Amino acid sequence: MSFKGQTTNEYCPHCNLRFEREPGFFYVSMFVSYAMNVAEMISASVASYILGLPLVYESLWYYVGILLLTVFIFSPFNYRYSRVILLHWLTPGLGYVPGSGDEDVKLMKTA
Repeated sequence: MSFKGQTTNEYCPHCNLRFEREPGFFYVSMFVSYAMNVAEMISASVASYILGLPLVYESLWYYVGILLLTVFIFSPFNYRYSRVILLHWLTPGLGYVPGSGDEDVKLMKTA
């Protein structure tokens, strides 16, 4: 198990497609990750309420703890899948085009 953190490949190991189309391309995935966090926190809050945690002022810090724990647990999932969602669903036209110049990168890496 590596503790370096998650990294994204610069190029596809199969077809040599360059994932980052322009500098800062994956900054948009922060917005996707934010939407995922909001959905997860709402789900955790509703689940806590359904499982019996009363919605009163005295249990406010329990809800805050549950939400922080939810964000912490799902952060690796959100990091990876927000980029996957950005690449596969929110970027139309992204795909490998033979002869696009990415073959030269493979030749440079092997040389």
